[in-house]
This record gives sequence, structure tokens and C-alpha cells, in this order.
Amino acid sequence: MENSNYSVGLDIGTTKIVAIIGKENEYGKIEVLGIGRSKSLGVHRGVVNNITQTIKSIQQAVEQAEADSGLKIGSVVVGIAGQHIRSLQHSDYITRANSEEVINEDDLDKLCNQVYKLVMLPGEEIIHVLPQEYKVDGQAEIKLPIGMYGGRLEANFHVVVGQVSSIKNIGRCIKSAGLDLGNITLEPLASSDAVLSQEEKEAGVALIDIGGGTTDLAIFKDGIIRHTAVIPFGGNVITEDIKEGCSIIEKQAELLKMKFGSAWPGENKDNEIVSIPGLRGREPKEITLKNLSKIIHARVVEIVEQVYVEIKNYGHEEQKKKLIAGIVLTGGGSQLKHLKQLVEYITGMDTRIGYPNEHLAGDSDQEIASPLYATAVGLLMNAIENKEKNLIYQEEDKKEEELVLEGHPEGRKTEKSKGERKSVFDVWSEKLKDFLDNAE
Repeated sequence: MENSNYSVGLDIGTTKIVAIIGKENEYGKIEVLGIGRSKSLGVHRGVVNNITQTIKSIQQAVEQAEADSGLKIGSVVVGIAGQHIRSLQHSDYITRANSEEVINEDDLDKLCNQVYKLVMLPGEEIIHVLPQEYKVDGQAEIKLPIGMYGGRLEANFHVVVGQVSSIKNIGRCIKSAGLDLGNITLEPLASSDAVLSQEEKEAGVALIDIGGGTTDLAIFKDGIIRHTAVIPFGGNVITEDIKEGCSIIEKQAELLKMKFGSAWPGENKDNEIVSIPGLRGREPKEITLKNLSKIIHARVVEIVEQVYVEIKNYGHEEQKKKLIAGIVLTGGGSQLKHLKQLVEYITGMDTRIGYPNEHLAGDSDQEIASPLYATAVGLLMNAIENKEKNLIYQEEDKKEEELVLEGHPEGRKTEKSKGERKSVFDVWSEKLKDFLDNAE
């Protein structure tokens, strides 16, 4: 199969690394061609802390996906999370040279690229610049100003910022694993693409992605991203608590959590007991399920309350900012029994579990439709979208080159528009690639 036919998403998580190969079918759904999964050994709370082990884990996942699909992986879109991620609101404007011409894509790109030049704290870099509402000559609440006349183009932006070193470490791992870095995207944004419907984004929704090392939050209202946050706790701290509280090894704690764990202690009776084999001939341990769910409950309440503080910071209590669609839970941690009920109880908001099956082709493997793969599916969707954008840009550039050859006046702006038309993210990706090349 030709390289141009498929795309790859790579989810570098704290507990697992997933490589997923797929393409868009004729119905606009995603056909998964291969998937590879490996244990993540060099990542802690969403941040790479052991380059060598991370490279090994990436290679393992990639080889598995290649064997599964019979395809070769070249370029990947990778997700980023971690405690160092923060977001801020920013307003900016440009004054257009000719207000008699309609606003086009180049004007929007110019405005976005201007925001990328903002001065950040030392060691920080802008990862995403996400436009919210636009203003044209003072006229507010414009969602897409393309095709309108105006001299002054303003916009409110949601800016996502991360640590340069953490981002470069991810780039280094990708490169050392023999892959090309196609794009970097924020993990909660990727998850939201996979599990949220457009109606939910319009009505107002909070996506909570509970991973192994971090819990990611993305809030949407009126179809626009309003707030993002990364909380440095996830499923691993629950496992750690069980390990300490029950004096057992991590592997057993993880199995206990998945098989018998519950976020709601009231439903277990005192006489329900599970027996854990002892180490090296020692006596087996008996653990009451009530005690187990008490340990889980305490930690889950802490995580949910931290997320709820972020939701309230956005202003959910105000009628104007009410999130009508409530909360959507996804990620591996969302599979914990009775978590949905606990979240509803703490927040008083409607809650559902988000599965990434809406965008997958009908004949997809059931395993991929699990909340566990929400981020990986979202990154694959991002990779497919990027590929399509690049193809459109290539087509336009080709047309402009043809016009130049014909001596057509419209073709004179080829070089300028080529430079301006770079996707706002390509600017950052190219900077990272340059850095990695120079570091060799």
C-alpha cells in the first residue's frame, strides 16, 4: 500500500504506548489497519523521564502495529500531556492593508502566527493557538470571518503552553525510534475529537480523560474550546494507594483495582473477601472488598474534586457558561466501576462514559472502541486531517505555479501565500525538527 494512503497516531502514555495505523474510508469513517501496544517504561505523569526506555517502548509498539497491518510507519502524530501544560486567554489583532478585499485564510493564519511570537516564561513554548470568537471592525461574536470585508481583524485565543525541554524530549524519542514527527497535539484535544459530538460541544461539555499518570480536562461551549488543564494524578496513584494500603505488590494491586475495584464503597458487604497469593511461600492475604473500595474512593474523590475546581474556575456556576451536556469521562481510568455515579454525585452534572466508536468504521475491532484508546484514535484523526490539509495546500500551490507559468497576474503571489499558508502548528513542528537536526 502507498504511504499516502494511511496515517499514524502515537499515544505516549504513562502506562502504555499505542501506535495506531488507519485511513479514512469512502463514508468518512476511520478504518483501523493495525494497532500496536507496549508497556510504557520511561514516562512518569505524562513526561518522559527515561529516554532510552521510552525509545524501546515506542519501537515495540510501532513494530507490533507494522506486523499487524503489514505496513511501514514513517511519520506519526504524537500527543503531549503532563504537569507542565498550562493554558491562558489572549486577545490580538491585525490591521489589514486593504479593507476592500475580503478576509481570507491567509489573514487568519497571519493573526495566529502573530500570537506564536508572544513572549513566554523562560523555558516555555506555545504549543497550540486556538482561535475562539473573532471581531471585524468592532463587530463581535463572529465565528468565521472568511469572506467578510473589514480593516481590523481581532480574535480571542486559547493559548496552550508547555515546557520546551519536555516537548523536545518527546521529539528526540520519536526521532531516535526511527520515525518522523508529523505533528504534536495536546492529548485532551485529541481525546475530545474522538469521543465528543458536535452537539455536545455546542451545548457545553467538560471532557475528563483519566489516564495512568495524568487526568486531562477540556471544556467546550458554543462549539469552541474554552479551557484546558492537566492534573498530575491518574489511575497509577490509585494503584499505588491499594499497594500501600493492602501491603501487596503493584501487579496484584492493579489486578485488584480492575477486577474488584469500585469507586463507591457503600455497595460492598463486609463479608466479601478476596484472597491474594502470598509471595514465595508466604501465607495468602485476605482483603475485604469494602476496604478496597474505601481506598479507591478516597483517591478518586480527590481527583474528581480537583477537576471540578478547574470546571468552576471556567465559570460553570454562571448561567451564561452552564455546561448543558455535563461531563464525558474517557481514558483507561473511566472504566472503574461506579465512577460515573460518583462524578454525578460530586459535581451534580450529567455524566456519561465516552467511547471512540462514533468515528470508527463498522467492522472495527471492538477492543479499539474502548475508552482506553480514545487519545490514540483522536491522534489518528488528527493525522488524517493534517494529511488532507497538506494535500489541499499542495494542490493550491500547484495551481498557482501553473498560473505563474501562464503569466497570469493571480499567480504572482505564489511565494508569499505559500509561506503564509503554513498551518499554525507547522511553524512549531518545523522549529522542533530544526532543533533536533542541529543537536545531532
